[in-house]
Amino acid sequence: MRVPAFRRFLLAHLVSATGSAMAPVALAFAVIGQGGGARSLGIVLTANTVPTLVFLLMGGVLADRMSRSRLLFMGNLGAGTAQAALALLVATGAASTFAISVCACVSGVAAAFIAPAAQGIATRLVSREQLQQANALVRVPGNAVKVVGPVVGGFVVSFTGPAWALGWDAVTFVVAALLLLGLRLAGSVPSGGGALDDLRTGWAGFRARNWLWSYTAAGTAVVAAWLAGYQLLGPLVADRGYSGARSWGLVQGAFAAGLLAGTFVCLLWKPRRLMLVCVVASSAIMLPLAALGAGLSLSWVLGAAVVAGIGLDVAIVAWSTVMQQQVPDAELGRLGAFNAVGERVAIPFAYLLVAGASAYWTSRHILLVCAAIILAATVANLCVRDVYRIQRV
Repeated sequence: MRVPAFRRFLLAHLVSATGSAMAPVALAFAVIGQGGGARSLGIVLTANTVPTLVFLLMGGVLADRMSRSRLLFMGNLGAGTAQAALALLVATGAASTFAISVCACVSGVAAAFIAPAAQGIATRLVSREQLQQANALVRVPGNAVKVVGPVVGGFVVSFTGPAWALGWDAVTFVVAALLLLGLRLAGSVPSGGGALDDLRTGWAGFRARNWLWSYTAAGTAVVAAWLAGYQLLGPLVADRGYSGARSWGLVQGAFAAGLLAGTFVCLLWKPRRLMLVCVVASSAIMLPLAALGAGLSLSWVLGAAVVAGIGLDVAIVAWSTVMQQQVPDAELGRLGAFNAVGERVAIPFAYLLVAGASAYWTSRHILLVCAAIILAATVANLCVRDVYRIQRV
């Protein structure tokens, strides 16, 4: 916290989080409000995910070659523009599944350049022994806002519609972009070859690390099942089986409360076997899917969401620390991009599969299947020896 650049980075996360915490609720009910169901929401989420997959590797190469702060600026500015356009479409009643999908596509492209650049920011601002604390601190303001943000977003959507929440998200993206541009962080020294040479070198480094590719392979199933269940089916189950946007906002808030609690766990606890902690803790996200799928009362769903949030945040901080300590800074963008692509490559297929399966199965049955997939992938990942060997530097 004594480093001015780190404080600026922290402030940018806080500003952006105030809008992003409300955006998922607003987006889901913007689709529902124009008459869409699971199929329409699946199309929108797929349109957001596919461009990210297409451009992620390019974002990883650029993150290792050029200024990471400039990449974050351009990415946040692009995302803010897309959200502003979407808010305008929703406010004027011109939103359709196609129009919302176009805006989601632009946001997906922006995310492809934001994620690899953000992965390597902390290594430039603090020492290696402070990385876990830095990663946890960066998540404190965002998680704190997420506790009330989804709840506020649910009420805003209920009383005024989703346009206002989407518009605020656009404003926060632009403000965060300006703050991040002020970091002025240069890129690593280029390898001297072209982009394809950089990708080949990054792929070789990715394959050489068993802990990295095995966790990514497990994440392919875990992330797809989690997002298809929580992001796609969650709002629909809340709309039909609970009290709509308000109850889903409470679930989102409970999940964020767990994320915040997990952040403080990471500030106080320094586990030696970081990879083992990461794999086990991430499996907690199956709990709210199982609770929703089993038709439990809202109080049980909220409790499951809190535990899932704790586990996920511990896993995220542990994973970020492992990557930053085990991977050289000059390769961090590319290897992080390969990991991100691997974890997201199945998401569009999961959205489309769930959207198609919803015509034959109930949403609750599909949620139970998603929870079982997460459990099976976790058990498989625990059979990898390097999961137990990777330790804190």
